[in-house]
Amino acid sequence: MQELSVRHLLGIKDITPQDIQLIFETADNFKDVLNRPIKKVPSLRDITIANVFFENSTRTRLSFELAEKRLSADVINFSSSSSSVKKGETLLDTVNNILAMKVDMIVMRHSSPGAPHFLSRHITANIVNAGDGTHEHPTQALLDSFSIRERLGDVAGKKVVIIGDILHSRVALSNIFALQKLGAEVMVCGPITLLPKYIKELGVKVELDVRKALAWCDVANVLRIQLERQQMKYFPSLREYTLYYGIDKKLLDSLDKEIVLMHPGPINRGVELSSDAADSHHSIILNQVENGVAIRMAVLYLLASRQ
Repeated sequence: MQELSVRHLLGIKDITPQDIQLIFETADNFKDVLNRPIKKVPSLRDITIANVFFENSTRTRLSFELAEKRLSADVINFSSSSSSVKKGETLLDTVNNILAMKVDMIVMRHSSPGAPHFLSRHITANIVNAGDGTHEHPTQALLDSFSIRERLGDVAGKKVVIIGDILHSRVALSNIFALQKLGAEVMVCGPITLLPKYIKELGVKVELDVRKALAWCDVANVLRIQLERQQMKYFPSLREYTLYYGIDKKLLDSLDKEIVLMHPGPINRGVELSSDAADSHHSIILNQVENGVAIRMAVLYLLASRQ
């Protein structure tokens, strides 16, 4: 059996194009499982996985939990808001206490960039990064690229634009790395205040006009404005942002070609996407959610085999 080149999934930056293809091929098999009447396999029956979330999450947390249960793993859920972290316990102490209960794998989301990388140097369990601050969110990028491959047949040679709050988005960075490793052309689009200064160094195109970006692309991955991460005002108002960067069905229909519309969620309807665009035939947003379970099953299964 082929193996991943890494023991942890900390970021897309750390894995090879071959790793990504292996995850995709494994996810194809698990997607078949998910469409059967009995959606469970005993692949991780002897593995215990802890979901350690220091930040709020709906889709990612549920998706990981479902993936773990579909693989027959034992699952424990940890939420920092109801834990001893509130009493001043350190990250390492928290995780070591969890590992003392004989946990094999940690799925972790943390508000500090690099938190899972720090842990990986101090513990023996496999770690999956479920999002670290504004840094990376590798499984989201994998499921996004997997969804493009499913809809368009291949990622290589496709033109993908990421639109919105690039500056505060871990999804954007992981997506750029994944798409480039798979041979896609990448563009970012948004207000100049929401584009990182280093963005051109990543080898992506930059466009400030959303209509031009949509006319260029095959796929548009639309991000929400992350108000919870913004310490200052980056644009005058949400209304003005919607006026210049909001995407609706009328705008999509005015293009002289069909494009694929994606969103990692949660959608702020009426801000970056109108409801008629989000629910249109262009959209593969719910496919992304479905594919998230298969991709996370593949990642957990492949990392468990590296133990």
